[in-house]
Order: sequence, then structure tokens, then C-alpha cells
Amino acid sequence: MSEFRIDHQDLEQFVEKVFVEAGLSEEDARVEAEVLVWANLRGIDSHGVLRIPSYLDSIESGAMNIRPNIQVLKETPAVLFVDADRAMGPVVTTDIMNRVIAKAKSVGIGWGLLRKNTHQGAMGYYSEMAAKEGLAGIAIVCSPPNMAPFGARAAGLHNSPIAISVPAGKRPPVTLDMATSVAAGGKLTLAADKGIPLGDDWALDESGNPTTDPEAAKVLVAAGGPKGSGLAFMFQCLTSLMAANPLVAPVLQGAKRLHSQNSVVAAVDVSLFTDVSEYGRNVDTLIDCLKDLPTSEGHSEVLYPGEPELRTDKDRRENGIPLPPGTVQKIRDTASRLKIELPQGL
Repeated sequence: MSEFRIDHQDLEQFVEKVFVEAGLSEEDARVEAEVLVWANLRGIDSHGVLRIPSYLDSIESGAMNIRPNIQVLKETPAVLFVDADRAMGPVVTTDIMNRVIAKAKSVGIGWGLLRKNTHQGAMGYYSEMAAKEGLAGIAIVCSPPNMAPFGARAAGLHNSPIAISVPAGKRPPVTLDMATSVAAGGKLTLAADKGIPLGDDWALDESGNPTTDPEAAKVLVAAGGPKGSGLAFMFQCLTSLMAANPLVAPVLQGAKRLHSQNSVVAAVDVSLFTDVSEYGRNVDTLIDCLKDLPTSEGHSEVLYPGEPELRTDKDRRENGIPLPPGTVQKIRDTASRLKIELPQGL
């Protein structure tokens, strides 16, 4: 399978042009481009530029609202509750995360609850915004059901991702970004773009049987059985149900499945509990100690959360972002659709 390597800056400029042509303001288009390409740089290709066609379709259908009436429903010094009016996910989420960060710096914690937003890309982008400010960051998102709860063979929960980031000392922020399913839903699309099979335990077909065919896969499998399933259930309770915008039960009761999300973004001021520099040094020491452990068979080293993504980011900034043929074709089709120039190399 051949891949194309694209300079990340060229790709980001192209994506920005795409969203300007789609009707977004230059500022909003820049945010969309940065968040999507950030995912590609980190190797989270399932949440990168392969999403562009579905975003454009959602804009055209009205499922994604490029001129939303975003409303603050409730606000306290520490809490923010926002109705996003189906706003573009990265645009509204970066804004709310910045406001949550300001609250954390003021009163020690900021908790933002968003309802009726749309796909936000890789959630680690938002939690890491806080860590770059010396804070601990959290981001959680929930959507309609796409994952089988433990013991079921049909979708009954969303594979709600969670990202947690903390500042380190000599290292960049440490970020855990994971779905509650074995594999994120976007990885099924990525596998199709690459023309490769899924992992044996990733997904079920429409009859509830395990499948490795990305075209036949309809339902995701929970990571760790009851553990991933239990986390997904509780994340629904912290997001959709708290936002009074249930997205799972209505679908299970027969309502039409609509593209919508509810999210939490939060930040905590580390300096209220300990010196931030000392905290960073302690994070570094913890990592160093883990790396000194003897490795198990088949492993050459112990990796900490987010380390593979940081290594991928370094490689891709230096050598370009590899795009599989399916994703390249989507970009070419997009350029033709919007009559804009392809990035160099495509």
C-alpha cells in the first residue's frame, strides 16, 4: 500500500481554504484546520483530514451550523453551561476551553458543559490546552449509541472518549486520549481508506457477529468489557443527561439518530495544591522510574501515555504526514468539489 507524505503546513492551509469555501469565517476555518491536522500530526488519523467530506456534507445538510446562536445557559465563577446550537465542534470547544481555563486560574477549577455541539475531532487537543497553561485538563464527549454495552450484541452506548492532560517538567504535557471502545469509530473509516482489515475484537456486523471487514462493521466493542462499558455509561450521565439532552435512550426507544454531541471540558489549577515546577519534576520522575522497569516479552521499553503520539508528531513535522490512498482520494474529490488547488504533492 503506497502512501503520500504531505507537509503539515501545506495540508493545514488547504484545510483552512476548504472551510472558508464551505462558508466559515477565516478565523473559524483556521481553528478547524488546526484541530484536524493536529490529530494527523499525532498519528490520530481517524480524527484528522479524512473527516473533511463528512463535515462538508453535514454543513450542507444543516447538521453542522456555521452561523450558530451559541448561548450561555448558566454561569458561575467555576461553571459554564453552553448550548452550542450545533456549532462546528472545534470552534465552540476551543472557545469554551479557553473560558474554562480562565475560570480555573481565577477560582481553582473550571467546568464547562456543552450541549448540542458537533464532532470535535481528537479530544486531547482540548485537554492539552489546559496543560500548556500549567493546569490539569479533562475533556469528555458523548454522542448517540455506536457501541455494544458489555453483554449485548447491539449498540446501546456511545464509545465516549476521554482525554486527560497534565503539565510535565522537561517533557511536553502528558496526554491520555482514549475511547471507551477497543478502537475509535474513525479507525474503521481509516482501515477502509487503507484497504486493510480491522482488528479481531474491534467491531460487530449488523447481526451482532464479530467482523474484521470495515465495510461490514456497524457496532463497536467496549474496551475491557464491563470497564469500558461502565465508563461509557457514567460519561453519559456526566454529559448528555446533565445537559438535559439525552442522546442514547431516545435512539434505543426509536427516535431518529441525529448528529449531535454533548461534552465536558474542565481545568484544575495545579498551583493550588503544589508548586507547578515541582509537580512537573515529579511527573518526569514518575516517567523515568517506569522506564527503568524490566520489560516484558515482546516489549523493548515502557511507554507513558501519549509518548507514541509525541514521537509520531516529531517524525511527521520533519518528514510530512503520510496519507493513505483512500484519504488522498477524499482530498482530491474535495478540491474538485470546491474548485480549490490541491496541496503540493497531491
